[in-house]
Amino acid sequence: MPRHSKGNLILGICVLGFSVLLLAVWIPMDTDSGLILEVRRQVIIGDALAPTVASLFLLVGGALLVSVERKSMDQPGLSARDMAFVAGLVGIVALSLVVMRHAGPLAVALFAEETAEYRLLRGTAPWKYIGYFLGGTMMIIGMVALVEGRIRLRILVIAAFAVLAMIVLYDLPFEDLLLPPNGDV
Repeated sequence: MPRHSKGNLILGICVLGFSVLLLAVWIPMDTDSGLILEVRRQVIIGDALAPTVASLFLLVGGALLVSVERKSMDQPGLSARDMAFVAGLVGIVALSLVVMRHAGPLAVALFAEETAEYRLLRGTAPWKYIGYFLGGTMMIIGMVALVEGRIRLRILVIAAFAVLAMIVLYDLPFEDLLLPPNGDV
C-alpha cells in the first residue's frame, strides 16, 4: 500500500502564498507604473504587467496543485533522487540567470568600442539580445538535458529557436520594452 504524501498540498500552499505575496507586496513596491500606461495617446506596457502575469500563472498552478492533492490520496513521498532533481533545476536556473545578467556587459567590454558602456547600449541590437539569448538557451538546454540525461544537437537548435521566438514575440512589437535583465543593468 503506497504511503500518503502531502507534498503537492504543501507545495501548492507555498506557491499560492508566494504568488499572493508577489501580487500584494512585491510588485506594487517594486514597480513605478501600473500594468498599462497611456502616454501622449499611446498605450504602452507598464512595469507591473510582466511580473503580474507571471504571478497569476503561479497562482493558478498553486491552486491546481491544492485541488488535485485533495482528490489524489495515494501519492508517494519525496525521495533523495527527487530532491537532487529539484536541486539540479535550481542550479540550472541560477547559473542561466547569472549568464543572462553578465553576458551582455561582458560582450560590450570585449567587442564594443573602448568607450562604450553597456548601460547606454542595452536598448540596441545586438547588445540587448546577447544575455537573454545565451541565458535562455542555456536554461532550456540544461533543463532538457537534466530530464533526458544527455545533451543533443537537436535540443540546442530547439532551444535557440524557442528563445528567438520569445524575442520576436516580446521585444520586437514593443519599442519601450527591455528584455531581462536589461532593465536592471
